[in-house]
Amino acid sequence: MTGRAQTISLKISEIFFSLQGETSRAGLPTVFIRLTGCPLRCVWCDTEYAFSGGSNMALAEVLAELAQYGTRRVCVTGGEPLAQKSCLPLLTALCDAGYEVSLETSGALDIAGVDARVARIVDLKAPGSGEFDKNRWENLSLLTAADELKFVLKDRADYEWARDVIRERRLDALCPLLFSPVQGDLEAKTLADWILADRLPVRFQVQLHKLLWGNIRGK
Repeated sequence: MTGRAQTISLKISEIFFSLQGETSRAGLPTVFIRLTGCPLRCVWCDTEYAFSGGSNMALAEVLAELAQYGTRRVCVTGGEPLAQKSCLPLLTALCDAGYEVSLETSGALDIAGVDARVARIVDLKAPGSGEFDKNRWENLSLLTAADELKFVLKDRADYEWARDVIRERRLDALCPLLFSPVQGDLEAKTLADWILADRLPVRFQVQLHKLLWGNIRGK
């Protein structure tokens, strides 16, 4: 693996150590690998800086940097990490190295090639994102109980769309479901009240890292 790890290159926006702010792993110390690039332009995106720039790193360099943090949890995110072909060997290498790995993906690209040991956090883009037509619905049939399906919601129309698609497609039978409000557009309490009123089988979440540090890079 060492020789191959030297030849595989990734465009890295940043690598940082923080608390996981979302998903069922919220609050756990985690190293984040943010890959550069994304084919989507969601109106509420909070990581536009990852669309371009970054540094080229060999896979071996990434693994060496991770070893400095002393944690076994790694989250590969973006941008859209799967937009880089080298993301797949990165995920496999992380699993082979003994890390507990999660992948945050927009849901617009095929997740079939992702190593089965990786927990896939897959978005379904609501209409308010501006990228609803990019949803790759075929990904739903690939999800397992180890994955999670995430909805970021901007307003009541987004909420009703998400509620209805969950019921129509029985998504709660596939994997855990996550509902997040768009910061600055939808009050967290309002979304929580809607979830309770409709008895939805979802996990409500806010972005813990933003509550602690605000919307800054590296946190």
